[in-house]
Amino acid sequence: MLREGLLKGKVALITGTGRGIGHKTVERFAEEGAIVYATDLHEGSLDEFARETALRYETTIVPLYFDVTNESEAKKAMLQIKKEQGRLDILVNNAGIMRDNVIGMIGQQLMHDVFNINVFAVINMIQLANKLMSRQKSGCIINISSIVGLEGAAGQMVYSASKGAVAALTKAAAKELAPNGIRVNAVAPGLINTGLLQAIGDEKIAENLKNVKMGRLGEPIDVANVLVFLASDLSGYVTGEIVGVDGEAQV
Repeated sequence: MLREGLLKGKVALITGTGRGIGHKTVERFAEEGAIVYATDLHEGSLDEFARETALRYETTIVPLYFDVTNESEAKKAMLQIKKEQGRLDILVNNAGIMRDNVIGMIGQQLMHDVFNINVFAVINMIQLANKLMSRQKSGCIINISSIVGLEGAAGQMVYSASKGAVAALTKAAAKELAPNGIRVNAVAPGLINTGLLQAIGDEKIAENLKNVKMGRLGEPIDVANVLVFLASDLSGYVTGEIVGVDGEAQV
């Protein structure tokens, strides 16, 4: 018999769930009893994972396949949730990309691509979620920022700027939506052991790890657990916060 979870009966939409933090967050939300709509770009990529996870935790997981930068596709997904569930309690804006170059080598297309998914899509998803949540007079929106969005990092000016924008828009949205009963927070992960991080190579990881006071990489579960807290009623009076999940890292 499964225990009553922290998110029992809540309807959640999580973007970018094909791997890493998003993938683990779907698992943790399902474990806590949420009905989860999980998104990815690639048709069919989440089907087996969704079936197995839903069965394991006795809940519902619905894969949605669309590009978060496509406003009409995002709106269609939100309308599907409204039709099937009648409400949306939680939005986790996790989808994002990490691309960059050194100053002097940054092109217009790179800037456009990074801001399109990391910032503009987040703003659009917040606006769509607000339409449902404002009618309910309740809701929770959680955005994924980054430690480099708060501290900056050499060689990552564009990515840092995009994640800094996420932190700023989180605080602005929290102020605007609080009267509607909607909480807006963000998490700012540090070095998290995902495929994205592994791509930089063991040598670079080891070098960066020297700056993490806890002496280890973070795991996707470390971020997912904080997301569970922020999505649950335990954080019912928490809004406009940027929660670091970085093991006391010094960038």
